[in-house]
Amino acid sequence: MLIEERHQKILSILNENLSIRAREISELFHVGFDTARRDLRILEEQGKLKRTHGGAIPLFNVGFRAPKEYTPKDIKKIKTHYMAIAKKAVEYISENDVVFITGASVGYFMCQHLPKNFEFTVVTNSIIIAEELRHFSHINTIVLGGMMKTKGHITGHFAEEMIKSLRFDVAFVTAAAYSVEFGMSIQSSEGVSLRKAVIESSKKTIGLFPHEKIGRDSIMKSCPSNALHIIITDWGTQKSEIKKIEEIGVETVIVEERLS
Repeated sequence: MLIEERHQKILSILNENLSIRAREISELFHVGFDTARRDLRILEEQGKLKRTHGGAIPLFNVGFRAPKEYTPKDIKKIKTHYMAIAKKAVEYISENDVVFITGASVGYFMCQHLPKNFEFTVVTNSIIIAEELRHFSHINTIVLGGMMKTKGHITGHFAEEMIKSLRFDVAFVTAAAYSVEFGMSIQSSEGVSLRKAVIESSKKTIGLFPHEKIGRDSIMKSCPSNALHIIITDWGTQKSEIKKIEEIGVETVIVEERLS
């Protein structure tokens, strides 16, 4: 296989999976690890991707967004680092807690690993997550009311007012992007006030951010970078970004890669 052909296939995989590891390239194309790393360096120099620790992520523009009707149930291939973050997040739930769980895919994955040995309450703005939670008798589920979007998320004035009348022991949130310089940001203004309301109603706010979202900016700022108490991310996040986050007083928890 020609180098150019291999590079095109690497970019194709990257655009589909939103990340790729040098180890994957080595295994898929039967090349040495150093060759795989060199491929990523060349593609970065060409402005076609952004390298991370041990791999790479796509170069999305600020306005990138997923399809309007895309929900976590549509995910065909679960990313290892997303699931690892979700598993770590549930460790922060205690007995009798009232927790808010984001309607994003990482929140959906949390539902597959929630504690089963004690009772607690989950508040969510996602009917997709609510459908998962109805199977658990030990979990009290509160679904926010308001305008439902095609992704199954509830937004708008009524949802925000309901949040303001609640208090959370811990809130698990995410967004399209997070950077120390710009904060947590999303693609649409309609979600900004809802996220602010969740953070203001929570004693502890934990951001769930896979490495693809760290050090990036989307269109609309939803909260300052230091509004979060903890960020849970994965092994692919650059050390320079982790250092910047910790310097503003936000605790950073990095889940480890587990090789099968």
